[in-house]
Amino acid sequence: MELKVFRDTLSAAGGSCTVKAEIPIETEILISDYLPQVFKIVKCFARPVVLQKQLQPGRLTLEGYIRCIVYYQGEDGAGLCQTEQKLPFNKSVELPSFAFSSWSAVVEGETEYLNCRAVNSRRIEVRGAFGLVASVHTQCRTEVITALSDGGAEQQQTLLQGVRCAAVLDKLITADGDLRFPQPPAAILDITGSAVLRELKLLNGKGVAKGEIRASCAWRAQGDKTLQSQTVTVPFNQILDVEGLTEDCQCLCTVEPVGFAVLEGEGNAPGRLTATALLHLRAWRPYELNCVTDAFSTRYETRAETQELEIEKLACTLDESAAVTGSGPLPDENTRLLACFASFGPTQIVQRGNTPALTARVLVTAFGENSLGEIESYDKALEFVLPMPAAAPAGGELYPECWLSAEGIQASCVGGTLEVSLTVHAEGAVLCRHKWPCIGAIELGEELAQADPEISLRIYYAQAGEELFAIARRFHVSPSQMMTANNLEAGTKSLTSPCRLLVPGA
Repeated sequence: MELKVFRDTLSAAGGSCTVKAEIPIETEILISDYLPQVFKIVKCFARPVVLQKQLQPGRLTLEGYIRCIVYYQGEDGAGLCQTEQKLPFNKSVELPSFAFSSWSAVVEGETEYLNCRAVNSRRIEVRGAFGLVASVHTQCRTEVITALSDGGAEQQQTLLQGVRCAAVLDKLITADGDLRFPQPPAAILDITGSAVLRELKLLNGKGVAKGEIRASCAWRAQGDKTLQSQTVTVPFNQILDVEGLTEDCQCLCTVEPVGFAVLEGEGNAPGRLTATALLHLRAWRPYELNCVTDAFSTRYETRAETQELEIEKLACTLDESAAVTGSGPLPDENTRLLACFASFGPTQIVQRGNTPALTARVLVTAFGENSLGEIESYDKALEFVLPMPAAAPAGGELYPECWLSAEGIQASCVGGTLEVSLTVHAEGAVLCRHKWPCIGAIELGEELAQADPEISLRIYYAQAGEELFAIARRFHVSPSQMMTANNLEAGTKSLTSPCRLLVPGA
């Protein structure tokens, strides 16, 4: 008799890897005439903005630019000044070659080294390298056996629950708003910001994202070394074309500010602030599918091959904050702090005791004027730790797709000690990959020998923890017959204690 095999397809986790790419930084920055001349270089930062990601078999291509930001002390008491330049890059890195039907990549990184010097009072030379870290995860459509019938087939099924990656979008957006200063600024030192998504509407193939970008501007007035802060809220409303997006998707959308530009107003008119941000959208469709994990025939020899499926689930979404603090000595106890900035290294999930935690390196840089009137920079490395609300099952692996931002950075100098504190906000998702053994192929062989008609029952001494299905397979007996013969409850999977089982004649 022919064995009937029923199949279906699901989105299983495919290949995943983390690769690194070095982006060289080599540029000369000319100081504009309206900026003070350079007296001393204070600090140089590099910030990556990835605009395009393309995955091909065996290759990942990244395209974007590096924001090279230089802080310097101006001549003639001009105080702390800033200039920057965008350095475009197009980088291809080799990956293991694997098939995929969908994919996503999170690109982070850290500065490897930066050497910055003033060639003259109007020209700055920067040399260095930035290390990009790309975490790539894929899914592939996989065929599985969902049911068997005829041929005396007995089967053990497991309900697999996972998610299929439906849509991935990383889009650069801009938003404009008024920025009014109480007095004309002599210099704008830095603008940082955070974003809040107020509303996300999903349609078939489209999405509407509404929210606001909160920008904080550090500036100083003419003839005043003291930095002042100005805050402005810029609303945004974006219509998104997203292939694969449907109204019933589980969706995550975050907005990451990556740059700001200010155009001064004429006369008493307010200035115009343009905020640039990367909008990250991820959408998943949950699924449930019965899969045959074990099978045999009560009438024929059975040959089965096992395949190992890796199922991907959405473990949790993140919209959490955690405080980070630290301290360290300063070379000059009379230092007067001017400004403080934070940057982040790549995120990862590590096990802290029995609890997984999201971690990242936080580098806090403080600018201060020492007792000689010179501006110096001071770095303090801290660690961000956020306990996860969900743990991976045994043998499972958690990985993050999230973005970090700094909120409320504070720094002080007390008795020659630098004290820093900030709140780090993590927004994104944590996914879990877990392996399941399933039957990948099965076929019937020779017919089993007829059972001895004089033997109607056998006795099997079972141990605690043994699977009833495995015992039935050993004797080529239906598990339901085993349950009936031994008065076991329907749905019994394993034995909780040692017992004597009656095995009906095959």
